[in-house]
Amino acid sequence: MKVALLQLNASDDPAANLRQTEARIAEAAALGAGFVLTPEVTNCISQDRAHQSSVLQLEPDDLTLAALRAAAVRHDVWLSLGSLAVKTDDRHGRFANRSFLIDPKGRIVARYDKIHMFDVAVSETETYRESAGYRPGHSAVVAETPFANIGLSICYDLRFAYLYRALAQAGAQILLVPSAFSPVTGAAHWEPLLRARAIETGCYVFAAAQTGTHATTAGKPRKTYGHSMAVSPWGEVLLDMETDEGVALVDFDPNEVAQSRKRIAALSHDRPFEGP
Repeated sequence: MKVALLQLNASDDPAANLRQTEARIAEAAALGAGFVLTPEVTNCISQDRAHQSSVLQLEPDDLTLAALRAAAVRHDVWLSLGSLAVKTDDRHGRFANRSFLIDPKGRIVARYDKIHMFDVAVSETETYRESAGYRPGHSAVVAETPFANIGLSICYDLRFAYLYRALAQAGAQILLVPSAFSPVTGAAHWEPLLRARAIETGCYVFAAAQTGTHATTAGKPRKTYGHSMAVSPWGEVLLDMETDEGVALVDFDPNEVAQSRKRIAALSHDRPFEGP
């Protein structure tokens, strides 16, 4: 199966982002992709909570979700919406950073809410407190499909190896890491972490990413690292999209997963230990 990674430069305007995403999905399908992946916060990149409150919607009302479910049907593809920012019933008014896996009939096969919140001080001038605007999820998700079992995650989750081990031991053959990574941490850690997660689990790792400086109508603009990447179960980088927007395809072969795990069966070698 051919897997397409979409590297996007989303703004804080969901309608404009939807047009961009629909065009890229059509392009991917025309190139022969059977599985299309979008990055984190496909519908809206914003650090302004008031603006988010004015443009985001509850999942049942979300126009981006409805339109992209229709796009999956129109192009007869499996579609991973890396994540959408959606409103919730959280008593603090926080949103969910929610990933969706959609089949070629437009059905939502799986949902995943980002578990680990990006609350960090990258530098004196670059700080994030994702938990102020988003409520964390609490459930890991592996989705069964006709071509592979897929483990879902989002961006900052990448730093928590235990999540990916749990997904692989639950049967995942593909790990998805849609992201909007900081340029500073991306340059230092993005590729090593993606390769490590692949090596540790014997899974393919596919990471569609946001890239560039993101236009805003309210609040401070964000910059993201790009470098959407595909990594083989043996840890080889199969694809690096650098920083340009666009579509790139890579082949998925489940036999590579089996072969990698046969060579090093670390997923079955857990042992109990004491301490520290």
